[in-house]
Amino acid sequence: MNAADSSLLSRYGGNLPRYTSYPTATQFSDAVGPEDSRAWLSSLPAGQPVSLYLHVPFCDTLCRFCGCNTAVLRNADARAAYAALLHEELRRIITLIGPGRRLTHLQWGGGTPTTLPGSAMRRVMQAIRRDFDIAPDAEISIEVDPRHLPPDYPALLHELGFNRASMGVQDLDANVQDACGRIQSWEQTSDCLNALRGAGVDSINIDLIYGLPRQDTAGVARTARAVASLRPDRLAVFGYAHVPWKQKRQALMPMGDLPGPQARLDQRAAIDAVLRDEGFLPVGLDHYVSPRDSMARAMATGTLRRNFQGYTTDSAPNLIGVGASAISSLPGGMTQNAVSSAAYARLMAHSADTLPVVRGVRLRPEDHVRAAIIEQVMCALRVNLGQVRARYHLPASHFAPELSRLAPMVADGLVHVTGEQVQVTEKGRSFVRHIAAVFDRYLTADSATRHASAL
Repeated sequence: MNAADSSLLSRYGGNLPRYTSYPTATQFSDAVGPEDSRAWLSSLPAGQPVSLYLHVPFCDTLCRFCGCNTAVLRNADARAAYAALLHEELRRIITLIGPGRRLTHLQWGGGTPTTLPGSAMRRVMQAIRRDFDIAPDAEISIEVDPRHLPPDYPALLHELGFNRASMGVQDLDANVQDACGRIQSWEQTSDCLNALRGAGVDSINIDLIYGLPRQDTAGVARTARAVASLRPDRLAVFGYAHVPWKQKRQALMPMGDLPGPQARLDQRAAIDAVLRDEGFLPVGLDHYVSPRDSMARAMATGTLRRNFQGYTTDSAPNLIGVGASAISSLPGGMTQNAVSSAAYARLMAHSADTLPVVRGVRLRPEDHVRAAIIEQVMCALRVNLGQVRARYHLPASHFAPELSRLAPMVADGLVHVTGEQVQVTEKGRSFVRHIAAVFDRYLTADSATRHASAL
C-alpha cells in the first residue's frame, strides 16, 4: 500500500470475522445442544456425501501465537484414550447417518494429530474406511509439526491413505521464532517435507504468518522466498490473530514488538509479491497454490469453497466435526463439541449414545442466503446478487441496503459494482473481509470486538 492509500487504514481498521462460516461462531449459544445435533444428523438425505474433521487438542510444545484449542499432553496412554473417544464418537455418528455414506474429504487438525500413537491413529482410520465409502479423489489431509514428527509416521500416513500434509513454518527468522516460542530450523522444515514426499505423501501445504512480533518486510520476504524453494503445492499466508482475551498464551509474547496495521499490510504485500514471482497463484484472501493444484482448478471453475478449516476444494454439503471443540456444519445448523478434552471426555462418558455437543446455532432461511453471498465474496472475489435473488426467490430491492453500503468501497477502488454484480478489485483483496461484512446481518460494533484485526 502506497502513501496515497494509507488513509484507507483509518476507514477500514477494526476487527472482523474471518468468515470461515456464516453465521460465525460468535452466534453460537447453548440453545442448541445434543438433541439438535442428533436430529440434524439423522435427517441427512441418504445420498448426500459428507466430509469429516477430526480434532486432536494436543501438542508437544505450545507456540505463543497459537489461537487453537490445544494443550501439552505427553502421556501416550492418555493420548491413546483420546483416540478411543474419537473412535466411539464416530460410532455414535454412524448410528445416526448410516454406514456406507460417501466421504469426499477427511482432515485431521489440532493441535498436532501426529501426537497420537501410531497404533491409535491406525485404529481410527481403519474404522473410517470400514464405515464410510471414501471417494476415489477424496483429499485425506493431516497437520504435522516438523519439529516433532515421529520418524515412522510418514510411512504410516502413506499406508493409511493420507495424500496431503500441512506443515507449520510461520517464520524462519531466529529473532521472530524466539519471540513466538517456536524454534524451528530450516533443516527440520526441509527434512520433514522430504520425509513426507519420500514416503508417498505427495501434496504439501505450508503455513506462514505475518504480523508477528519482531517481523519486518524484508524478513517475511526472505522466509517466503526460502519456503517457495521447497515447491509446496499450497501455502496459507495468515495474518496473526491477536486475541489474548481468548488465548492467554499470546500475552507471553513481547506485545510491544507487534507490527501496526500499515506494517502488517506491507508484510502481506511483500509475501504476495514473492510468491507470485515464484509462480504461485493467489487464491481468495490468503492462499497461494501451484497452477497444477486442485485448488487452482477449483478457483478457475468457481467451485472453491470455504469452511472452518479455511479454503477447500470439498464439495460436500455436510461437514461433521469429531473430537473436542470440533464444529459440524449441517443443513439445519451448526454445532460445536465441548472445547476442553476433559469436558469432552465427561460428556462422552455420560451415556452410551450422547453426542458431546454443547452449543451451536440454528440456521434460518436468510442465513443460507447470506452464507452463499459471503462464501462467493471470500472465494471467487465476486458475487452476482441478481442470481442469488433468483435462486432464493427474493424481491428486487432485497439487497438495496448492502449496495448502498458498498458505495464508499467503490469510491475507494476496493470493489466494482455493475448493476447487481459485485467484483472485488486487486486493490480490494486485502479488504475482502470488509466487503463480506457488508452482508453480515449479525455483525455489530460490540460483536466485532470479539474478533481479531481485519488487516
